[in-house]
Amino acid sequence: MNDHFDLCVIGGGPAGEKGAAQAAYFRKKVCLIERAPKLGGAAVNTGTVPSKTLRETALYFSGLRQHGLYGVDYRVKNDITVGDFMFRERVVVENAWRQIEENLERHDIVRVQGQARFSSPDVVEVRCYHEEPRRITADVFLVATGSRPSRPTEIPFDGCIVVDSDDVVSLTAIPGRLVVIGGGVIGCEYASMFAALGVRVTLVNAKERLLMQIDPDLSDALRQEMTRRLGVQVILDASVTNVRIDGALGLVTLGDGRELVADCVLYCAGREGNTDDLQLEVAGVKTNPRGFVQVDPHFRTTNPRVFAAGDIIGFPALASTAMEQARVAMCHAFDLKYKTAVSSVLPYGVWTIPEIATVGLGEDAARAQGISVEIGKAWFRDNPRGQIIGETEGFVKLVFRTADQRLIGASVFGEGACELIHIPATVIHFDGTLDYFIQSVFNYPTLSDTFKYAAYDGLQRLRKRVSRAMEARSRSTPEAGTTRPVLDTD
Repeated sequence: MNDHFDLCVIGGGPAGEKGAAQAAYFRKKVCLIERAPKLGGAAVNTGTVPSKTLRETALYFSGLRQHGLYGVDYRVKNDITVGDFMFRERVVVENAWRQIEENLERHDIVRVQGQARFSSPDVVEVRCYHEEPRRITADVFLVATGSRPSRPTEIPFDGCIVVDSDDVVSLTAIPGRLVVIGGGVIGCEYASMFAALGVRVTLVNAKERLLMQIDPDLSDALRQEMTRRLGVQVILDASVTNVRIDGALGLVTLGDGRELVADCVLYCAGREGNTDDLQLEVAGVKTNPRGFVQVDPHFRTTNPRVFAAGDIIGFPALASTAMEQARVAMCHAFDLKYKTAVSSVLPYGVWTIPEIATVGLGEDAARAQGISVEIGKAWFRDNPRGQIIGETEGFVKLVFRTADQRLIGASVFGEGACELIHIPATVIHFDGTLDYFIQSVFNYPTLSDTFKYAAYDGLQRLRKRVSRAMEARSRSTPEAGTTRPVLDTD
């Protein structure tokens, strides 16, 4: 069977779905190929949606969100079962499946199930079970097959005792002891979730701190909260030399000789692109050693008719970014006068307990680029809403240029961080300054009001900096007392 389309999309995750819908909206004839029985990719089936749903389930069953308020102590419910833990996750995932199917139908997108591979630069062959291969040609191809957890050959994955992040949502029992190898986003998220359920969690990270890609203030606060509030044992700057299975136990040996014993070992140290079965080399599409596709700023690969978007191209590997990358890619592919680039302001959320979110440049990153910056901080414990909900350790941090007070970065730690971060993200997008927070009126009592007081704190820090500069100049040069200080120096 031979078919021709304007666009052939390979992969039914966030990038594939939104790229297909974008082209179809502009009346392009589109087909979408997905090898799995259900659409949604890792975001819906094994990653984003399941893990965040499980987080909320963990918070509910643990009572942790009550923070010991109103006489309710933090404790895990004694009668919790695996079925209780997984029920809500299944409901949410099934709803996501239905919404994706409805979106494809609404846009008249042809869905094809099977394994796709390039048989020539402009032909994709689809194989499904015992059916005859289906040949599909198209003017444009979009590769959006996502990524998967890295599985080093020396790690004895069995899907039960030693698992990766895809396996963990299918565990049949909640382990009593869990060792998490990897202090990145996935490792920290799952360590938090299981610890909230009373699991004895040990997190091992090869780096000197957790979440190396974010502001040290946030990663340090997370480590302290995971240790104090959840009881997680965090081992930093430690190598893992061996992982083995002994009966019903997983044994993890560290570089210093220590051996950790657990009912389950979660290995989550890196991901790689899902390109093995696509025969991209036949299409003239280049990948790097980890299987990620190389693209230009328009998401065009080394084959001008093949585009790629989402996790398959690597960093930042976020579902939110993947959707926009695919939409922009299709605008360039079909010369649609709609979008030309993905926003440079990308909010980044980590659904640990507590939540973490950042946008723009961190304090250290800005200074490393030679930008003179000041910060403003405010704590949820000083905010009425924070006191009401018992969120005492949360805070917001603003990073702004000293020369013009323009906001260039922000971070939030604590309850609702991944929602709150969109406020400073909007300010950064429109080149706003601290004045936005000073002049705005926020509902009372809300955590959002903390941004105003972080801005006040930033202005106070800036004033002190100016005063110190004036005093220093006065001491060094008699005439300097009448000279306005320069604010763009640290």
